[in-house]
Amino acid sequence: MSAQDLPWLEPQKALLRAAYAADRLAHALLIHEAPGTGGAVLATWAAQLVLCTDAHHPPCGLCAGCRRVASTQHPDLAMLQLIEESRQIRIEQVRELTADLTLTSHQGGYKVAIVSPADALNRAAANALLKTLEEPTGRTLLILVATQPSRLPATLLSRCQRIHVRAPARDEAVAWLESIRGPAEWGATLDVLGDAPLYAAQVDPKTVVEFGGETRRVLEETAGGREDPAVTADRWWRTDLLLRLLCIENWLTDRVRRHFAGGAFSVEMGASGRLQRGPQVLSIRRLFGLIDAVQELKSSLDAPINRSLALESLLRRLSAG
Repeated sequence: MSAQDLPWLEPQKALLRAAYAADRLAHALLIHEAPGTGGAVLATWAAQLVLCTDAHHPPCGLCAGCRRVASTQHPDLAMLQLIEESRQIRIEQVRELTADLTLTSHQGGYKVAIVSPADALNRAAANALLKTLEEPTGRTLLILVATQPSRLPATLLSRCQRIHVRAPARDEAVAWLESIRGPAEWGATLDVLGDAPLYAAQVDPKTVVEFGGETRRVLEETAGGREDPAVTADRWWRTDLLLRLLCIENWLTDRVRRHFAGGAFSVEMGASGRLQRGPQVLSIRRLFGLIDAVQELKSSLDAPINRSLALESLLRRLSAG
């Protein structure tokens, strides 16, 4: 799927195109994407922008440069990603990338590197990448794609121009899904998955709605102490665990939004200067902790872990009250 297929990326494309035309394109971009909205697609488009051989209408999408970028076969494009079963991008990968960026461009123009997901850089790798950002070579474009840029060092973030990719409005997302997949329960599907149209485009909406309804019911009962976490975990880990975790994450996020919408967290400073620790404050901390735990489990699914035990631990935290 190309950036032309995602209409909500038009503002970001216009910004990058104008900067490139005025020769003011930053040497490092951080694409901060909402999950399932196409940050990696925008990164590919930005690479095509500077590597396109059509000087009048870049990126044309038709020239050899654009086609090679789309297939990740361009000699002046480097991709830094998770490899094998690793959960982190490691310093050795960054060092190899840095060495490649110092070489002369094959076509005499830009050299481009895309790091995705950039929030998977471990501390040593991030620091090694920082050195490249501090002393960039001429006509080099480094593009970082992240859903959680807060995991990256502030010093690294400060050297990147941030491009936000927000989730499209629900009506826009539903219209887009209908245009590529036809009529279906897309609104209910997004209720389950969150406002992540690219995720929704890859699933069967009827199955997801049924799946999400069952997940929400069990989570409510688990939170109320009416479901056994061990029994639930043993059943859930066997069937599409990634989709199940997306449902859990969205269920937790929805509860955070409800709390904030109700003004439950207007916490005042006491005479001691410390934040009061009322039950609502502890509740929101627990919810955020559970969301972090779900995201950690999602990122470790390719690792050799006991999935049933990890899911049971998560559900026990939910039922702890």
